[in-house]
Amino acid sequence: MRHLSSDEIAALTANGCQATDWSDVTVTESFDSARYRNVKFSGEISLGATCGEFTLEGGIKVLPGIYNATLHNVSVGDNVYISDIANYIANYNIADGVFIENLNRMVTKPGATFGIGSEVSVLNETGGREVPIYEHMSAQTAYMIAMYRHNPKLTARMAEMAQAEADKARSDRGSVGNNAVIINSGVLTDVNVGAYARIEGATSLTNGTISSSKIDPVKVGANVMAEDFIMTAGARVEDGVVLRHVFVGQGTHLTHLFSAHDSLFFANCSCENGEACAIFAGPYTVTMHKSSLLIAGMFSFLNAGSGSNQSNHMYKLGPIHQGIVERGSKTTSDSYILWPAKIGAFSLVMGRHVGHPDTSRLPFSYLIENKGGTYLVPGVNLKSVGSIRDAQKWPKRDRRKDPRLLDLINFNLLSPYTISKMMDGRKLLDSIAEVAGATADHYAYQGMTIENRALHKGKDYYSMAIDKFMGNSVIKRLEGSVITDDADIAVRLKPTDFRGAGEWVDISGMIAPKSEISALIRDIIEQRVTTLEQVEERFRSLHAAYYDMEWTWVVEHFKEWYGKEVSELTAADVKTIVDRWRASVVGLDKMLYDDARKEFSLVSKVGFGVDGTEARQESDFEQVRGAFDRDPFVCMVLDHIDKKTRLGDELISRLPL
Repeated sequence: MRHLSSDEIAALTANGCQATDWSDVTVTESFDSARYRNVKFSGEISLGATCGEFTLEGGIKVLPGIYNATLHNVSVGDNVYISDIANYIANYNIADGVFIENLNRMVTKPGATFGIGSEVSVLNETGGREVPIYEHMSAQTAYMIAMYRHNPKLTARMAEMAQAEADKARSDRGSVGNNAVIINSGVLTDVNVGAYARIEGATSLTNGTISSSKIDPVKVGANVMAEDFIMTAGARVEDGVVLRHVFVGQGTHLTHLFSAHDSLFFANCSCENGEACAIFAGPYTVTMHKSSLLIAGMFSFLNAGSGSNQSNHMYKLGPIHQGIVERGSKTTSDSYILWPAKIGAFSLVMGRHVGHPDTSRLPFSYLIENKGGTYLVPGVNLKSVGSIRDAQKWPKRDRRKDPRLLDLINFNLLSPYTISKMMDGRKLLDSIAEVAGATADHYAYQGMTIENRALHKGKDYYSMAIDKFMGNSVIKRLEGSVITDDADIAVRLKPTDFRGAGEWVDISGMIAPKSEISALIRDIIEQRVTTLEQVEERFRSLHAAYYDMEWTWVVEHFKEWYGKEVSELTAADVKTIVDRWRASVVGLDKMLYDDARKEFSLVSKVGFGVDGTEARQESDFEQVRGAFDRDPFVCMVLDHIDKKTRLGDELISRLPL
């Protein structure tokens, strides 16, 4: 960089440019004064080269340079275009290739932290679970900060590490990364804009970080207002969204007038039209309707129906109540839950529920309003087409492209986490029946009603799912191995990871042994882990070892389920396990097949073939929806039955029977 020559100063002045002190302006050797018109400079200014051109939509070409703008303490990289700044740009480092046009004001104030360290009061609007957000925060670390308040030493250490992130970010100058675009927007105050981000038509952005990248840019669209925020790679925030104290995870889309405050949205959430207040939205939380409100709850893999609502305020001590809806659950249209409540994994909530239900020990259930009360149907969601379709579509709908995936996501429908709940659920259902008697028509459980038939069918569903999971684990472990005698089976089935025994937990998308999470907590408290990056690395290590640890859990529960230790298994025992596994897989798949058939029933065809005969109705339905036997999901179920049958046969053929 060099100072301006007298001829260059004269040329700039002739172009309508002014400077408080021209000696404070430094430029590159190839500086071209013709590329600067009607610009006011003050403070320390550095100006890069102005080569090449920008090609806009429609084929319009513009040349790099600065036109009609006021800059104060600004560093401008190479090949930057800045034009029509209504007020000014102050205290910013603008990188190469940036395009800024028709902006009101962009300013950084002294000591800005750009949203890093801002506290988000999740779950409890009055405070108590504040999560200080930072640029590379994962759902797992946020979960630990928010939910482990029973361990104040951990909370204090996590707060210290978060403060270190804020201190590291603190600066008197903001930044705009390479090739970012900011056009037709209002006021940006204390905002760091990442590389390749596109801000188009935003109204106001205050105290935030837009953590964008070339491979997965962030888009901020028209009429967006955001305050105290972080947006990560691949995020889309558009169409009049209003945010305050919000973290937007990778691949998350917030659009169409959605509003949120004090909320965390992690990977691949999709939220439109409605409202969120103080929620912890784990991966794949979806709400799409204007009448839906998510408030004071923890969710993940949620699908919220239109009019879904919860209450955290009973008009006594304020909005202090919270609820948890475990992974994979759905709320139907006009459903309502009065917090506090806890809904078990992969459950369906239908109607209004004001009795504070806790179904966490009975996953895959239906909660149905009946005559003002809650009827519980245990395990029935295991035979629902919707549950299986969701499990298949989640990995396919992973929008994240950045190579650094912040959130660790386990997509498995069946895992030590859900299977242990089913094992416990079977015992719970037995104890409920024992208390009231096996012949009772209805059973009471925590203010809910379970019908006799539903209770016994629930046990059957759980048994089939457990057989499926345990058998699948055995088959996977023996896959491709040469088995000459029972000793080969014992060697192959021996655990390879000492971790995995005991209870497992779902840490907002990541499934892991509770003992390993406890070990991490001890290391944080005793300062063997001292940074948030080290915390994230431990989570990544656990996530990578999932299947080896899962097998350790299976081995621990083998005798409980099959009556024998793994080390005692014979070839005949393995055949019995495979037969049970195959029966459960085929049995569940046939239930899914029958459930899918309902979508092609006569009732489902009502509304098709308007103004026509029954034949026209049939034809219209088939043209729009297709035929049952050609439906992709139906074909997948049939193919799955065939593949699993052959897989079981193949293993049995290798056994020395």
